[in-house]
Amino acid sequence: MDHFVDIADERRGFADLIDTLSPEELATPSLCRGWTVHDIAAHLVVPLTTGMSVVLFELIRGRGDFDRANLRLTSRMARSSAVELAGLLRSGAGNHFAPPGVGSIAPLMDVVVHGQDARRPLGIVREIPPARLVAILDFLVSRAGRGKGRSLGLRFEASDIGWAHGDGPLVAGTGEAIMMSLAGRRVVLPELSGDGIGEFAIRG
Repeated sequence: MDHFVDIADERRGFADLIDTLSPEELATPSLCRGWTVHDIAAHLVVPLTTGMSVVLFELIRGRGDFDRANLRLTSRMARSSAVELAGLLRSGAGNHFAPPGVGSIAPLMDVVVHGQDARRPLGIVREIPPARLVAILDFLVSRAGRGKGRSLGLRFEASDIGWAHGDGPLVAGTGEAIMMSLAGRRVVLPELSGDGIGEFAIRG
């Protein structure tokens, strides 16, 4: 399924948010460890403005460590002002970059989850369109990676969007809280309930 229309909408929405924030709000630590709200905006701009040759250079420089390359690229982009970052998000909203072999669900997840990384510490409540949440949740529990590892052997239920997955002890909550927890944001664990919470919590 092609998610690029939703991705463009998410990027524009985040750009609109950035335009409303004060310098103090932009400097607020996000839920993504080590990054401020401003850094989140910079990270979301990186794939829209960075050529593959630069990415490959940083990967080589970081000895193949994608996380290290990502930190360097984001740090460089974060030198831009918030106004510049919002403008780049808007102008590149329709960019169709997607990681090879993964498809458009990956950048959709990236912009939605990181959007919440920024909004939650600022106390900004946002209702994510249910279809986007369902697509991201399905991706998190099925892809080979941390999300799938965190979900194995547990039953997840998001009654607010009618989504469920798996068998075993229950982990229940809103779709957004389940998404954020599967993406590794442990701060949302108190928002979940069920007899599977103990096991889920120790998986990190």
